[in-house]
Amino acid sequence: MNNRQIINLTQRYVANTYARFPVALVWGKGARVWDADGKEYIDFVAGIAVNSLGHNHPAVARAIRQQAAKLLHVSNLYHIAPQSELARELCRRSFAQKVFFCNSGAEANEAAIKLARRYGAEWLGGKYEVLSTHNSFHGRTLATLTATGQEKVRAGYDPLPAGFRQVPYNDLRAMEEAIDEKTTAAVLVEPIQGEGGVVVPDKGYLQGLRELCDQREILLIFDEVQSGMGRTGKLFAYEHFGVEPDIMTLAKALGGGLPLGAMLAKEKVARSFVPGAHASTFGGNPLTCSVGLAVLKTLVQGGALKNCVKMGRVLFDGLQALKQRFRFIREVRGKGLLLGMELEQDGGKIVEDCLKAGLLINCAAHKVLRFIPPLIIGKKEIGQGLAILEKVLARQ
Repeated sequence: MNNRQIINLTQRYVANTYARFPVALVWGKGARVWDADGKEYIDFVAGIAVNSLGHNHPAVARAIRQQAAKLLHVSNLYHIAPQSELARELCRRSFAQKVFFCNSGAEANEAAIKLARRYGAEWLGGKYEVLSTHNSFHGRTLATLTATGQEKVRAGYDPLPAGFRQVPYNDLRAMEEAIDEKTTAAVLVEPIQGEGGVVVPDKGYLQGLRELCDQREILLIFDEVQSGMGRTGKLFAYEHFGVEPDIMTLAKALGGGLPLGAMLAKEKVARSFVPGAHASTFGGNPLTCSVGLAVLKTLVQGGALKNCVKMGRVLFDGLQALKQRFRFIREVRGKGLLLGMELEQDGGKIVEDCLKAGLLINCAAHKVLRFIPPLIIGKKEIGQGLAILEKVLARQ
């Protein structure tokens, strides 16, 4: 089928929950993808930070083939070797002692919220409230969209669950003033806001939150669904700031393109989850966890993390050069290969024009062009992508 035929099928049979671009991507290799009409694109979106190892990476493909020949799925009523191994490796490389597996970032954040409430009920005198921040994004379940600090995500779903409030991001005083000694159980933040416009907090913000949560005896939750698994040049973004959470959520890149999420927690908090407290039918199945192990190994031992740091500098410098040329570019910011270019105008038309020219990019918070290419991307693809972007910007 060609692009038009696939688009017609989508429009006829698939729920209209996405504003889709008029292309159907059917094949990929590395940092490039092709549509059903054979047109080639440089991929600076990577499935929205999912395909960290690019498309058709041999380690991912090999893990899928090998595990598919053995066992795709069994219930969590039984022990699952790849799940246990992946949990061990995540704990070894993080602050955590326990892992709960699920299928997505929203589910991981849902698990974190449930764990915080259960811990609050058992150990914090019945506290239940979760404080999050403006412009955050934590998912689209009823609980996680209520925690999300974007009105457009919450609109139309009233009445929303109680026990959630938002305060300005990167404002320690606002968070301190918002904490209610009787009800607040946890603070939920992204170490770097992705959907909110690639916002990096001031150096002391996350440290200040850690100190504040310790003083008030409440939990600190980091949503690293987008920033985790090497996206910033370190395995987890919190490592840049020298502070550890009590709970952390992962997804997106964790499964290398397969649906895999995880909630990591310290032992003292995780003990509130007992048999029957929470569950996920497909969470942590043999296939996704085998791929997760391959992804983690490749990130750490295969050089992808080092490449992210190196290519992140190349891309950042290239975007900064464009800022010097075009006055409507306000700022370039981010870490590793999670970068944003804030404009003085809406970025939607630029994204569309880049698509037509063979470059996939994304716009967050209306005016921030977001660049989240595969971590294995090379200088050649970055140079070609920047050249396309420069031509598009020149026409604005």
